[in-house]
Amino acid sequence: MAENPAYPVGLRLTGRRVVVLGGGQVAQRRLPALIASGADIHLVSPDATPSVEAMADAGEITWTKRPYEDGDLADAWYALIATSDRQANTDASAEAERHRVWCVRSDDADAATAWTPATGHSEGVTVAVLTTNAKGRDPRHTAAIRDAVVEGLRDGTLVAPHHRTRTPGVALVGGGPGDPDLITVRGRRLLAEADVVIADRLGPRDLLAELPPHVEVIDAAKIPYGRYMAQEAINNALIEHAKQGKSVVRLKGGDPFVFGRGMEEAQALAEAGIACTVVPGISSSISVPGAAGIPVTHRGVAHEFTVVSGHVAPDDERSLVDWPALARLRGTLVVLMGVDKIGRIAETLTAHGKPADTPVALVQEGTTAAQRRVDATLATVAETVRAEDVKPPAVIVIGEVVNVGVHSPLNASE
Repeated sequence: MAENPAYPVGLRLTGRRVVVLGGGQVAQRRLPALIASGADIHLVSPDATPSVEAMADAGEITWTKRPYEDGDLADAWYALIATSDRQANTDASAEAERHRVWCVRSDDADAATAWTPATGHSEGVTVAVLTTNAKGRDPRHTAAIRDAVVEGLRDGTLVAPHHRTRTPGVALVGGGPGDPDLITVRGRRLLAEADVVIADRLGPRDLLAELPPHVEVIDAAKIPYGRYMAQEAINNALIEHAKQGKSVVRLKGGDPFVFGRGMEEAQALAEAGIACTVVPGISSSISVPGAAGIPVTHRGVAHEFTVVSGHVAPDDERSLVDWPALARLRGTLVVLMGVDKIGRIAETLTAHGKPADTPVALVQEGTTAAQRRVDATLATVAETVRAEDVKPPAVIVIGEVVNVGVHSPLNASE
């Protein structure tokens, strides 16, 4: 006859006595969730791992430093039996049965009265996966199912179509450097919940193809500007759609606050009384060099890195960058939006003392299938850009770290 399946239930353990026998790796994995539940946790074990000991030192659990003794489970609501002594586990399991205490046994699931599910969390939802019976239990399979469900909830690919979470307002989402896999989990989830997406051309465009047909996708570059400046028109579009009660995502490349004008949008929304959520993104200033095998810092080579915008030339009166000071720095200089100004940037840096043979790398379309890396020096970079027809978007890295990554396995395919 087939064994009856386990009955799933959520235990509310706040303030209730929970006994854990054994302070090893099993306890170390299970204790954080028990602590988070607010349970009154009593650990009985002659020794413990450093992590478990730290929990006791912090007052998160009460530790009795001795082996299990009959009576330890008195008044407990739940017990986790995980000692290395099988006889002690059997005796404790029998005591739990006598006292009607739900009991998990790490060494013998068949002898337990409760099983620990594979659990995960996403935005207030707990996912718990149990196999149907003790025979043939495969923790790896259970964990894989848990991971698939949690990932689907987090990235928005698993959403109940008629019970979709919608929060009217605007989310400024950093989409990362271009690879759609490099957007944050939260950013991807908000995209899945959006009614309207206003996207930059530098955002992860592949993600837009995954959106449901009802989602309105607006190319920020094609918003009619009329008498408005481009940014003002984008601000107005965000406000207009949000005031209609829609969930709006402003999808930006990189991070919204790294040369992304995200704060201007946030300020405009605040002035209009529109709720705004900012979701940081992976900045291209670090991720793109890394994808090309270049570390922006390296022991013994660079102890600092500086990120500057190159959209305004050094000799332009609008420039806010202290280029002479940058020329004196020994660390790495990362220039964004500077492809068409790199000649004048290189001249300015060398004029103020930066060696002309300083290595330079230009990484075009970083993290995407079209990524390519072009190397030069400050003396040759202007001509190299012309000869190699380097086009934006490209991240420019200046400094000795460029040579650190030349022979790195990360750069083997370049």
